[in-house]
Formats: sequence, structure tokens, C-alpha cells
Amino acid sequence: MKSLAIALVIIGIVLLVYGVMGYSHNRTTIEMGSMSASITENGAAPMAAIIIGGIALIGGLVLLANERRRA
Repeated sequence: MKSLAIALVIIGIVLLVYGVMGYSHNRTTIEMGSMSASITENGAAPMAAIIIGGIALIGGLVLLANERRRA
């Protein structure tokens, strides 16, 4: 049970960090000789990743706290 709790905490932290950090992607759209035009697309993680990460983190912490009370 303790390993499940630790796994949930790690997954929760990873999903929360992924949700907070955004990303950008450069894409070249037109190339004409020595000139080119590019587009930068900025985005963020979907809200579901943040919600699932928070639930996993809280669930893992509850399991860890419950495990310590039994010991």
C-alpha cells in the first residue's frame, strides 16, 4: 500500500508540474529563397491534467498518512 501511495504522489507532482509549465513549438510555414516565415505556437496542458494530478497527489498523501497511523 505504501508503494501505491508513493507512486500516486510522484504521478500527482509530475502532472501538476506539466500542467503549470507551458510549451512552445516553432514551425516554418513558407520558404522562398533566403527568406522564410515561421509561426510560434504557445500552449499549455489541458485542465484535466491539473485536476487529475491534484487528485492523485491528495490521494497519495491520504494513503501515506493513513499508513503511518496504522504503524
